[in-house]
Amino acid sequence: MAVGDPILQVEGLTLAFGGVKALNGVGFSVQPGSITTVIGPNGAGKTSLFNTISGFYRPSQGAVRFKGRDISRLPAPQRAKLGLARSFQNIALFRGMSVLDNIKLGRHCRLKTNLFQGMFYLGAARREEVALRADIEERIIDFLEIDHIRHASVAALPYGLQKRVEMARALAMQPEVIMLDEPVAGMNREETEDMARFILDVRNEWGVTVLMVEHDMGLVMDLSDHVVVLNFGQVIADGSPGQVQANPEVIQAYLGAGDVSDLRRRLRGAEQEQIA
Repeated sequence: MAVGDPILQVEGLTLAFGGVKALNGVGFSVQPGSITTVIGPNGAGKTSLFNTISGFYRPSQGAVRFKGRDISRLPAPQRAKLGLARSFQNIALFRGMSVLDNIKLGRHCRLKTNLFQGMFYLGAARREEVALRADIEERIIDFLEIDHIRHASVAALPYGLQKRVEMARALAMQPEVIMLDEPVAGMNREETEDMARFILDVRNEWGVTVLMVEHDMGLVMDLSDHVVVLNFGQVIADGSPGQVQANPEVIQAYLGAGDVSDLRRRLRGAEQEQIA
């Protein structure tokens, strides 16, 4: 990948379920070190797009390129091993396991020891386990401020902390791109502000590129370098937050023939609350 090239490219993705096209020629690029957000009304195809990029769905047309390599036919575990991690809109943690064990599972795609070494916990497996635990406890858990719950059962945690644990598991995969599917959905204002801080720090301090889907327009406009707008499975706008706010097609998608100033108030709602 040459300097200045996108780290992730989506090229003409088309995905259909029966006669319904969830995605129709979707294309955009994600630059290294950026925060790129995909927005759109409910049913626009955002989660279908994430599932296609991460390898859960295979498109009928188009390609996904990671660092210049076409990964469209790679299974999800191979994409994760290359450096593409994600969280889910509906929390996908193992509820009967502890926070620490859930996070450790994220590193499995990077482990080098074989089944025999792991079964008998031989030297290489033991050393890898010790290094893994040190990295998770001293870096990831500390970063996300969840040390006080590391031995707690995930099922006993409030929703906001479960979302944080899921992000920790994705970071344990040592990603170059982290895909966050509605990271602040269902959170209160304090939890949202904490998650926004973590997302910025992941980009600024860890150097991880962020691609996210989000409905909180205040968060989107505050954090994003680049915004992609989907509607009915197609890209209708693609640019900076300011460009997207002023785009007539975006206004039409969200408001129909409504008032432009009303959309702008909604997009800037969180920022206005903070100023107040």
